[in-house]
Amino acid sequence: MRRDRMLLVGVGELVTNVPAEGREGGALGIVRDAAVLVDGDRIAWVGADTHARERVARHPGRDDREEGEEHRELWDDPVDVVDMAGGCLVPGFVDAHTHLVFGGDRAAEYEKRLSGVSYEDIARAGGGILSTVTATRNAEIDTLYASGLRRLRALAATGVATVEIKSGYGLDTATELKMLGVARDLGQASGVDVRATLLAAHTVPPEYVGRADEYIDLVIDEMLPEVVERHLADAVDAYCETVAFQAPQVAKLFRAVTKLSLRVKLHADQLSDGGGAELAAHFKALSADHLEFSNPTGIRAMAAAGTAAVLLPGAYLTLNETQRPPIALLRELGVPMAVATDCNPGTSPLCSMPEAMALASRLFGLTPEECLAGATRNAAIALGLDEDRGTLEKGKRADIAIWDVNHPRDLTYWMGRNRLHELLIEGLSAG
Repeated sequence: MRRDRMLLVGVGELVTNVPAEGREGGALGIVRDAAVLVDGDRIAWVGADTHARERVARHPGRDDREEGEEHRELWDDPVDVVDMAGGCLVPGFVDAHTHLVFGGDRAAEYEKRLSGVSYEDIARAGGGILSTVTATRNAEIDTLYASGLRRLRALAATGVATVEIKSGYGLDTATELKMLGVARDLGQASGVDVRATLLAAHTVPPEYVGRADEYIDLVIDEMLPEVVERHLADAVDAYCETVAFQAPQVAKLFRAVTKLSLRVKLHADQLSDGGGAELAAHFKALSADHLEFSNPTGIRAMAAAGTAAVLLPGAYLTLNETQRPPIALLRELGVPMAVATDCNPGTSPLCSMPEAMALASRLFGLTPEECLAGATRNAAIALGLDEDRGTLEKGKRADIAIWDVNHPRDLTYWMGRNRLHELLIEGLSAG
């Protein structure tokens, strides 16, 4: 149930995510002893708890000329006051890279990798992505929907208010459209804002082995028009890698996509340096994801283009990788670093944003502050949504996660302990 107007008081720590620039609060803009006024689905005011309580206690309509007409109207309407009892308020998490919709299971491949078989060897033997393709093609819509909803609810239970869901396990027109349709339906059913991404160029389907160029033409000529006409995707992604598609093939796809006014994203340089970061920057991609083997030229190009980096520690851990993304250079150049779960059946069986943050700090050396920004403000940038969410400030969506922790760094420090008290999405409880 939504309260028309709700004032959250007694907030111990409020992460506005608006950098304080020299003032107390730091890069996360932390406000202590704070309050937040929610009006419908938007944040109407953020400030000191004592000020909020004083304003509500005053009789509506009082002539406070010194505060101005607009400010008086903000407080004169009835409001429900909710005491947070010292809780920590953080923007609702944005998971900017997932593959939530899929059929089948690949736990057996995980066992193989533990015994020394490489991800590339499994893929070339017909496993990997292709095994999930077969299962997804054979799955009924209801099955994909039910399993996807369980995973989405698991993410929401860890504070996720917005999630990107990719296709890419169909690799034919009918199944790709089926996956995107399920992704849209999941958003309507869960209350979580779902952003759908066409990842038809995930790998070469079995019927096109040796004919990757022809498959790219199919994506361009057949899939894209259907997706655009039916408004099934918000962006288009591709996997630029030795086991998938080469840079010229991805470039051909992206040229077609940009003509249709869709934004692009890219799986870049995960297993080798294929020039993915530079390619993503050339097309002003929203993000380049993975980046373990990206070279300095590509990272500099991303910085110049405004392309965000999406770091995926779950895949790094599961694949037992050893080369970290170039964190120091990303940090030096000011490239927004997002952190995402990469939830998928083969390389990142992860359905928790705090766990992804904890892994990013331990495996990549991100600070708790960087992890939290990466799961909120920078993740919103990676989806092109930063004008609407990712911070707690006036006018933004009322996506607010209420945590039973003493300090926001606890969200990165603790593992396996979910301290979420409540999640509000557009002012509505997601519980």
